[in-house]
Amino acid sequence: MMKENKLRYMLDNNMPTVATRLQSSWATVTEMAGATGEYDYIEFLAEYAPYGQYDFENIARAAEVHDMGTMIKVDYQNRYYVAQKAIASGFQAVLFTDHRTAEDVAKTIKMITPECPEFEGGMGFVNRRWVGNNCSMKQEEYARMASRTVKVFMVEKKEALDNIDEICSVPGIDMVQFGPNDFALSSGFNMAENKERVREAELKMFEAAKKHGVHVRAEMNSVEDAQYYLDLGVRHFNVGMELRILSNFWKQQGSQLNEMIRKAGLK
Repeated sequence: MMKENKLRYMLDNNMPTVATRLQSSWATVTEMAGATGEYDYIEFLAEYAPYGQYDFENIARAAEVHDMGTMIKVDYQNRYYVAQKAIASGFQAVLFTDHRTAEDVAKTIKMITPECPEFEGGMGFVNRRWVGNNCSMKQEEYARMASRTVKVFMVEKKEALDNIDEICSVPGIDMVQFGPNDFALSSGFNMAENKERVREAELKMFEAAKKHGVHVRAEMNSVEDAQYYLDLGVRHFNVGMELRILSNFWKQQGSQLNEMIRKAGLK
């Protein structure tokens, strides 16, 4: 049966959270993150990485071994299908991309909310890992469990920021996160040359979320950025991305080693 939704528990109890982003579907990588004892949950970047449905179950199992929660970031076009398969495999949260309006957000939330009088969603009784792969769970128990899936939305399009108050007013939205690259792209400018505009846009999202009681998560490449967000009142953090961590290590260490070899006259 599905474990208690750790991220939902922490949000309900106003606890800060720390996560990291993984692109590898190899469950051992999830276990390695869990073995550090430093992360409340991992985010699997399905938007960027190859995967299969067996991977969803294995990642969820690996996280549960270390008492971690799980989030999946999904593409916009196939979001209903992938989100439902992931949460029925044991994922406890879904990060949705590319939404632009409150109507988009409301429709998505409905499609992963149980279809019953209490919750008025559009998802039926999905018989997979989270119910022990059998239909013995009572319908009302299933509905309560399914309703606790954490719904997170990227605010990464100019149109989404224009509609941010309406988006944060949608019932059932739990958390938002700003996406600077897509925001710059949809706004028609280069992010590296307009950092102040990006900061202003991010702050606008923070203020709207706070006003409407929606949690905010900050995505960082390094803890060096954390104090800025802490000072803004942010309590949910996602630090590091698997392939960027590897790339930075390979670049730095490889460069230093090659320089040592050149100084030794061997290259």
